[in-house]
Amino acid sequence: MLRSKFFTTEQVEAIVHDFHGAGLPANEVAMLEFAVKLTDHAYKITPRDVDGLRAHGFTDEEIVDIAAAAAVRNFISKLVDALGAEPDASVHELEAGLGTALDVAGRLTG
Repeated sequence: MLRSKFFTTEQVEAIVHDFHGAGLPANEVAMLEFAVKLTDHAYKITPRDVDGLRAHGFTDEEIVDIAAAAAVRNFISKLVDALGAEPDASVHELEAGLGTALDVAGRLTG
């Protein structure tokens, strides 16, 4: 979806590799920083983190959406990993660099 509607393949690869240096607006970088912190150390999120999102213009409703989207994505990823589910065949149609960038579980390359 991101690649077909909003970003080029190269932009998606850049975001995956280093979203800080991918040319995103500051509010999107802040959103991704929050999502990464939620993914890596959710228990360390404080009101200061939420206030940081507000300072970048996000409403409370949008902050709930950001947190929920990151949490649901984490849940789905862990569930899929636990069940040993394989990616859809369409994933093999991705450009090589993009497929490699998105292959965090190593299921496409080996």
